[in-house]
Amino acid sequence: MEQRAVRWWHPQLLGAHVIALVLVSVAISLGVWQYDAWQARRAAERVDLTEAAPVPLQDLIGPDDPFPRAGLGRPVEVAGTWLPEGTVLVSGREAADGADGSWVVTPLTDGDATAPAIPVVRGWVPAGTDPADVPAPGETGELVGWLQPGEGTGETDPDPSDDVLPQVRIADLVQRVDQDLYGAYVVAEEPEPGLAAATLDQMPEVSRFTGLRNILYAIEWWVFASFAAFLWWRYVREALQEARRDAGGEAGPDGSGDEADAGDDSMPAQGDPVASES
Repeated sequence: MEQRAVRWWHPQLLGAHVIALVLVSVAISLGVWQYDAWQARRAAERVDLTEAAPVPLQDLIGPDDPFPRAGLGRPVEVAGTWLPEGTVLVSGREAADGADGSWVVTPLTDGDATAPAIPVVRGWVPAGTDPADVPAPGETGELVGWLQPGEGTGETDPDPSDDVLPQVRIADLVQRVDQDLYGAYVVAEEPEPGLAAATLDQMPEVSRFTGLRNILYAIEWWVFASFAAFLWWRYVREALQEARRDAGGEAGPDGSGDEADAGDDSMPAQGDPVASES
């Protein structure tokens, strides 16, 4: 009698398949949920840092200091004299609604007109705006903004003769004013009249331990999912091996079984007394 090979979709194994599928799916989903919670907590922490009480600019950075890592995105207070001759547009910047445009950047001294200045993103204008049409700042300014490090991706200015730059690079801005410049810039919290608000490019860095419990839970759930998948694979493999061994014992390699053996026994052997008498 021909025996059918046992396969992994055998009805006796369907229960194991269903249980494994449920366990792995639930564990992976819970891991993703914890991972999303980890990201959400870190994002919320960044927002909290940008909404902290502002501090004077000098408390975070001096005119000749390198950019402080802890100062990224922190609110600072700046008051001084505007330097309109240093106004430039920084192209390739998106508004909050995704529209393409430019930042309006003007240096603001940190004190009187001779004090070191820091470039300030006063606001945003749509793409194609002529620098001559940008509203000029007042004589003095007092504002709160978010501290950002100077940019330096190596992108070249296609037209150095105009007042449009591809990035906020301090080395380019310092050539336009007589004052020293800070090695940073500020994105104004409130835009100047006639300008739209500029979006913050770089958010504050949060502690590596923020949301640590969530990411550990996510890893734990994913490890459990892997372990459940391994147990399913091992169980199915052993069940198939056992079923195939049982099937192999019931039939010979040529498909002959016990009935064939019984038929051979019914035939008289050569030299048998019964055969001799006949």
